[in-house]
Amino acid sequence: MSAVVSFFKSLSGPSIAVFLARAMLGLVFAMAGWWKVFTLTPTAHAQRFFIEGFKDSWIPEWLLWSLGVIIPPFELLAGVALLVGLWTRFFAATTGLLLLVTTYGHALQQPLFDIDGHTFTRLALALFVLMLADAHDRLSLDHWRHKTGGAGA
Repeated sequence: MSAVVSFFKSLSGPSIAVFLARAMLGLVFAMAGWWKVFTLTPTAHAQRFFIEGFKDSWIPEWLLWSLGVIIPPFELLAGVALLVGLWTRFFAATTGLLLLVTTYGHALQQPLFDIDGHTFTRLALALFVLMLADAHDRLSLDHWRHKTGGAGA
């Protein structure tokens, strides 16, 4: 027990902050992905949010179907990986890119889209994690892998 207490006392403020940001980002993406994969289904997600929403846009239908079906399992995978701190840099960057694409899609439908909702918050978390995870995230599988000589993130 004292080893656990000693370990937590050794953590710096930035270590705790990046862990909380990474865990929050992971939780949000994992839960969204879980719902889209197991409740809604990726096909229904594509139909409802991509095909119906963008049928009159310049975007080809094959791309709408592809994005609509791929995004739910990606969100689930990225969320779980971020929760445990596995390939953190990759998943923080790719979720950030996904949020950029999402913002563009919303702006196509509504040019004055309110980015202050969940999109901006998630992007801020992704950027924070991306900037600080390598140097400070001691509570992650990536840190353990680097410490034990495993493959890089």
